[in-house]
Amino acid sequence: MKQRLLVAAPPIAAVFFSLLVSGIVLLASGANPFEALANVAEYGTRLNTLVDTLNWSTPLYLSAIAVAIGFRMNLFNIGVEGQYILAAFIAAQVGYIVSLPPVLHVALIILTAMLVGGFWAGLSGFMKVTRNVHEVISTIMLNAIAVGGIVSYLLGVWDVPDAGLDTALGEIPKSGWFPSLSPAVEAVTGQTTRTSLWGFILVAIAVGVGYHFLMNRTRIGFDLRATGANAPAAEASGVDPKRTVVIAMVLSGLVAGLVGLPELLGDTHAYSLRFTQGLGFAGIAVALLGRNHAGGIAVAALLFGWLSRASGVLEVRGDAPREIVAIIQGVIILSVVVAYSIAERYRRIEAARAAAALVGEER
Repeated sequence: MKQRLLVAAPPIAAVFFSLLVSGIVLLASGANPFEALANVAEYGTRLNTLVDTLNWSTPLYLSAIAVAIGFRMNLFNIGVEGQYILAAFIAAQVGYIVSLPPVLHVALIILTAMLVGGFWAGLSGFMKVTRNVHEVISTIMLNAIAVGGIVSYLLGVWDVPDAGLDTALGEIPKSGWFPSLSPAVEAVTGQTTRTSLWGFILVAIAVGVGYHFLMNRTRIGFDLRATGANAPAAEASGVDPKRTVVIAMVLSGLVAGLVGLPELLGDTHAYSLRFTQGLGFAGIAVALLGRNHAGGIAVAALLFGWLSRASGVLEVRGDAPREIVAIIQGVIILSVVVAYSIAERYRRIEAARAAAALVGEER
């Protein structure tokens, strides 16, 4: 019972504390916190807002899973940003120039994105094990090379003339589009949705299940967790730490390659200057909030997605600037980190007391 309380109490306490701080921030900005939060809740429960929330949460979830794979081994893959942008860019061009039947076309685009992401992240792992280059440094540099170098250069080279005022690649044929789930939503709810529900959410769910199974039911997952918990002990038991580093970074990159595909295959169907960026860095916050657990990350991604989509009503109705949501998200992250730190400290104290009591009984 006490263990369950230690698991449930931190996020619950963090939510209440975040609401309190959010109310104070809204009050300081000149808004009525009760009216503002009521408007957000009312707007956030509309069907279209919920669909937007799911769409926005899908790439956030994939990004956080990619980050979490590294976190489980004490690797900080800050390069998810560059990995998913480069992967989406190359995959979009491959999808544009290739003509295949629908299922094969989509599969090729997904495979291309995963291979590009895995290769780009694998470079960082290779540099770490061969030249002892810290993954934070190497992934930051690779981000700059991917986005500011490769993508920027090739976008100008591959740009199609009919893109208008935008700079964009050619549009992927319909055979490469991922099916929408809006018909299923409309059949269940009886309402027509303004925006399409991206079907890539099914892939994200499969990735989450695969991540949980890999980490908790396979030898590779055990090696990753063991190395992250105690690298010398893991090496003494026969785990090759260098091999494990490369595997972890490649797996992280494979998932990172999928981050841009929900938007690419479900909405824009082409890469352009307007392609969403920043998902890699947002995934770090989501992974931390979800404690690197597949289920926890899902809740965190939905929370961040809902706040992002529902916050627009604050500006529309004049309650507060939309940017105030960034403050709320930051408060939530800090609250959860502090709450879990306190819970972990209490858990260690209790374990020490239990061990001392056991030793006393044996004497």
